Amino acid sequence: MSPLTDTLTARIRAEGPMSVADWMATCLWHPEHGYYATRDPLGAAGDFTTAPEISQMFGELVGLSLAQAWMDQGSPTKAVLAELGPGRGTLMADILRATARVPGFHDAISVHLVEASPALRARQAETLADHSPTWHDTVSSLPEAPLLVVANEFFDALPIRQFQRDGDGWRERMIGRGEDGALTFGLTDALPREELAHRIEDTRGGDIVETCGPASAIVTALGARIAAHGGAGLVVDYGDWRSLGDTLQAVRRHESVPPLDAPGTADLTAHVDFEALASAASPARTTRLTPQGVFLERLGITARAQALARKLEGEALEAHIAAHHRLTHPGQMGTVFKVLGLTPEGAAPPPGLDA
Repeated sequence: MSPLTDTLTARIRAEGPMSVADWMATCLWHPEHGYYATRDPLGAAGDFTTAPEISQMFGELVGLSLAQAWMDQGSPTKAVLAELGPGRGTLMADILRATARVPGFHDAISVHLVEASPALRARQAETLADHSPTWHDTVSSLPEAPLLVVANEFFDALPIRQFQRDGDGWRERMIGRGEDGALTFGLTDALPREELAHRIEDTRGGDIVETCGPASAIVTALGARIAAHGGAGLVVDYGDWRSLGDTLQAVRRHESVPPLDAPGTADLTAHVDFEALASAASPARTTRLTPQGVFLERLGITARAQALARKLEGEALEAHIAAHHRLTHPGQMGTVFKVLGLTPEGAAPPPGLDA
């Protein structure tokens, strides 16, 4: 049980079962009891750790990739450097430190953060106090200018819907109350779904396919801006080219927990369908989907790791080696996480990625 359990149960009793998307949105963003609305979830004392919190090398290389994309497009004198879901501001701080010596870059950019959580905005303000960031609730209010944007572990937290194939139709997975009153999963009747017609060819009865309308809408907005004004985008997240299977998961204190257990107290995420993002990005161009480890190795993470290691010893050196391994190796984040780039038509892909 949690403070949000009674609220959700009352809503289901009054309105009927909820979609997985509505469930996720309420659990994550309820103004009083939502997961992101009430806490800083990152780090050892929180529930999960992201790549920027593991090592400074991640943000440094992401920043240099974006700065090179800016130079490849003629070093425009006004540009927007933006991050979606900036966490504690660690990634943006590393980007700004690594790019400080890129000629003209810091004179050209203004820093913008798309963040809805008041708790995390406060942490970002502390971390980035020297850089005067501007906050936005949505990407639609970002300035109309060349856009250099990164979204690291942002899209996985957006609400998904789940559909289970039944013949040539689909039954949506819903959340309701069981006979004992406890929250439980159920299914609607089977109906044709035009948006899933193309998935009949690669699924069988009982297979689950997930969709994320908010993710597609955000990438459509980013793609339109990059196509119109120039710039580059980097999407880094776990997932694959095409969604298949139930990937909804809940994490509390770095451990997997049942998704319906104590709503509002655990992080809820799902794997990203990169094929859907790439399709939504038009008229911007997208790069080939690239494993995070390959992306970072192409940018020189091993050489950077070796340079940093020369100043370390003992436990600090061991932690540094472990961080490099975690970010890049197969079976760790190196293959589980993928990178997709966005560019305007005719522009070179951001370094680390292939057209």
